[in-house]
Amino acid sequence: MNNVLPRLQRFAAARFSPEGQFGLHLTIGVVFLLGAMAVFARLAGAVVAGAPITRLDAEIAMWLHLHAREGGLLRDGLLLLTHLHSTPGVLAIAFVVGVWLVRRGHRYWPMALVAAVPGGMLLNVALKHTFERARPHFDEPILTLSTYSFPSGHTMAATVLYGLLACYFARQARSTLGRVLPFLLAALMVGAIAFSRMYLGAHYLTDILAALAEGCGWLAVCVSGAATLNRRRAARQRRAQGSAPPQEI
Repeated sequence: MNNVLPRLQRFAAARFSPEGQFGLHLTIGVVFLLGAMAVFARLAGAVVAGAPITRLDAEIAMWLHLHAREGGLLRDGLLLLTHLHSTPGVLAIAFVVGVWLVRRGHRYWPMALVAAVPGGMLLNVALKHTFERARPHFDEPILTLSTYSFPSGHTMAATVLYGLLACYFARQARSTLGRVLPFLLAALMVGAIAFSRMYLGAHYLTDILAALAEGCGWLAVCVSGAATLNRRRAARQRRAQGSAPPQEI
C-alpha cells in the first residue's frame, strides 16, 4: 500500500508533464475525445428516440427555409460557401495545405492533416449510414440531396480542416493573441459553413451539433496522435545523441 501512492503520483505527474511523450498533450487530447464522444452520444440518442429537440429541429429548419426562399445576397453567398466546401473543395484545400506543410519541412503535421480530413470524411460517411436520418423535406427545396443527414459532412470536414490549421498557427505563435486568434477565425469559418447548411435546408440543428462534436473529437485524436509520434521520435534521438532538442511536428 505504501508503494501505491507514490506510483499514482508519478503517473499523474507524467500525464500532466508538458515535456513527456505521453504527457499533457496526450491527456488534453483524450479529455477532448471523451467529451466529444459524450456530446455526440447524447445527440445521437435524442435523434434516434425522437426527443423534443427533434421538434425544435423541424421548427428551425422550416423558419430558415421560409427566409431562404426569398433569395438575395445572403442566400447566394451561402450557396457559394457551401459549394466551395463540398468534398472535392475541402480535399483540394487540404491538398494545398499539405504540400505547403511538407515544403516547410514538417513531418507529422501532414500526417495529422491526412488522418483528420480524408479520414474524418470516411468516418462521417460511416456514421451517416449507421443512423440513416433523412434530410429536411420541403415542397420547394433549394438543395436536393440523396445522402443521409446525420451528422453534417460539410460541418465535420470544416471543423477538422480549419481546426487543424488553427492548432498549427497557434503552435507557431509567440503571443497570447497569436495563439487565440487562429481559433477565433476557425470558429467563424466553421460557424458560417454550418449555418449555410441549415439555411439552405440541407441539415437540422442536431446534425450540425453532432458534426461539431464528431469533428472536435476526431481532430483531438489526430493532432495528439501526431504529437505523440513526434515526441517519441525526439525521445529516441535524445537517447541516441545525448540531448537533441525536440523538433516541430
